[in-house]
Amino acid sequence: MSSFDVVVIGSGPGGYVSAIRCAQLGFKTAIIEKYPTLGGTCLNVGCIPSKALLDSSHHYHDAISHFAEHGIEISGDIKMNLKKMIERKASVVDQNVSGIKYLMDKNKITVFEGVGSFEDATHIKVTNGKKSEVIEAKNTIIATGSKPSTLPFIKIDKKRIITSTEALTLTEIPKHLVVIGGGVIGLELGQVYLRLGAQVSVVEFMDRIIPGMDASLSKELTKVLKKQGMKFYTSHKVKSVETKGKTVTVLADSPKSETVTLEGDYALVSVGRRPYTDGLAAEKAGVKLTDRGQIEVNDHLQTNVANIYAIGDVVRGAMLAHKAEEEGVMVAEIIAGQKPHIDYNLIPGVVYTWPEVAAVGKTEEQLKEAGVNYKAGSFPFKALGRSRASGDTDGFVKILADAKTDEVLGVHMIGARTADLIAEAVTAMEFRASAEDISRMSHAHPTYAEAVKEAALDATDKRPLHM
Repeated sequence: MSSFDVVVIGSGPGGYVSAIRCAQLGFKTAIIEKYPTLGGTCLNVGCIPSKALLDSSHHYHDAISHFAEHGIEISGDIKMNLKKMIERKASVVDQNVSGIKYLMDKNKITVFEGVGSFEDATHIKVTNGKKSEVIEAKNTIIATGSKPSTLPFIKIDKKRIITSTEALTLTEIPKHLVVIGGGVIGLELGQVYLRLGAQVSVVEFMDRIIPGMDASLSKELTKVLKKQGMKFYTSHKVKSVETKGKTVTVLADSPKSETVTLEGDYALVSVGRRPYTDGLAAEKAGVKLTDRGQIEVNDHLQTNVANIYAIGDVVRGAMLAHKAEEEGVMVAEIIAGQKPHIDYNLIPGVVYTWPEVAAVGKTEEQLKEAGVNYKAGSFPFKALGRSRASGDTDGFVKILADAKTDEVLGVHMIGARTADLIAEAVTAMEFRASAEDISRMSHAHPTYAEAVKEAALDATDKRPLHM
């Protein structure tokens, strides 16, 4: 029987990063993955492939809509080759998962292919088809991730009623894609097919899209996506989704309790994700689950069984790859006797539509609810020279700061490259910077980042320089 200091179950961003950190700390480490490729949902059917399609569709959209204004003339029709786009996406995925395999080999991490299930608190059975073996683990890190959720009355057929997984491999551009759920996944994939020529309708139960983010971001993104042609049905409750032939019919109750009927050729169900513990046999190890199906952990991500930890989507908190990575590193260092810490308030959230949406810290709604006396400063991208030069003038940066101390409490952005710009805000807040601190930092000109400085100036004493 093989024995390891640490066994990680699941090779997504949380799992493989945790395994690498364990190996760096001198632990004999193994990782178990049920699929033939490493990388989990993120690399195979999530973050990476969706961004590949977003980039490809962005290039196509620019070619048909914006090249001419840049003086780029193309003779003949511009054609979309969806098959080639999907092939490129697959190539990007292959490169990334091959990179994870390289990292496992480099760090001398043993990889087991198969389903990992507990026999008891220190023994894990790895089953691959009819073959199985049991390995011993002094410590185990559960990183089994999540799967797409659905609604009880919706039957996912993976042909016409699909999840994000199937949306990444369509063989045709939908004529009308009905997206159920106005969150990150639905909006990103909706924009991919909107750019390629599909009609896209988004049905959202809440009164706005991206409901977990600051309301100002939701309002601006709705405005911009409507301008691009996307249709929204907010405050609508889906009550049935049926397919007949190539037609999917979605019935939803409107705010006035009237039934709205939407007919499309595809319905993308993107109502969130659920923790994935199928086949784990956590009960054999005595590991407790919450009522929501998550692995129950303490502040050190330790389960009720002392030598078993859990990280990422399978535990409480935002289902974000980078959050899982931070947790993976933290657990590895805790096992090594170190005392790491994660400030969950400083885990940024990003929507990779165009314009991109990014945020960190508290929203205005949260500050109001908590009774915090705050001040706000904002700056529109349309006032920036860099934005005018690129033509990306939608959006703004908003900074929320404590009214008395000026400490930055939250930063909310929508615009070009905000997925990258948000790192400046995270850095500033990690060191408890004030809005004035940011306003006095030199920002290269011309850049999109200047909007952060200007918003900080506005928050400090209402003196932006370019507005």
